[in-house]
Amino acid sequence: MTTAERPEAPRTADERTSLEGWLDFHRATLALKCEGLDDKQLREASAPPSGLTLLGLVRHMAEVERSWFRRVLDGQDAPPIWYSEEDQDGDFRVTEADTGEAAFAVWRDEVAEARTAAARHSLDDVVTRRDHGRRDYNLRWIYLHMIEEYARHNGHADLIRERIDGATGD
Repeated sequence: MTTAERPEAPRTADERTSLEGWLDFHRATLALKCEGLDDKQLREASAPPSGLTLLGLVRHMAEVERSWFRRVLDGQDAPPIWYSEEDQDGDFRVTEADTGEAAFAVWRDEVAEARTAAARHSLDDVVTRRDHGRRDYNLRWIYLHMIEEYARHNGHADLIRERIDGATGD
């Protein structure tokens, strides 16, 4: 499914390279947390009472990549993949029909789209998010937010994975 290899975040790079490096580190960490699990395990809500699953986290992060890089940064009309106005948590709700292969394919595509969109902008380019109150952001803020988002959810992934099969690690 993933065969993830996690790049080491740069220690002496310029700002953009550092931000991109840390984001890639955290993207790879999520993939590593899911590596070696079958679809049933990826759909397992292993930390009751939470219904959070690793598959739900992958789907959520695909949506987050899409939202911040395609919709906000690049101004694309990219509709949500799994959630809707009626079901704001649709990305987290997985069924027996949902597979890791499909979710990771979408996630990888969204990461590639994010990289393409970011390459067209400087860290200081200001964009306006038209939903949620018309707020302005620059690419630097988006990178920092994405690092925070992945880091928080990778903590969740640590706990879920440990409950599934005992695997722990960075």
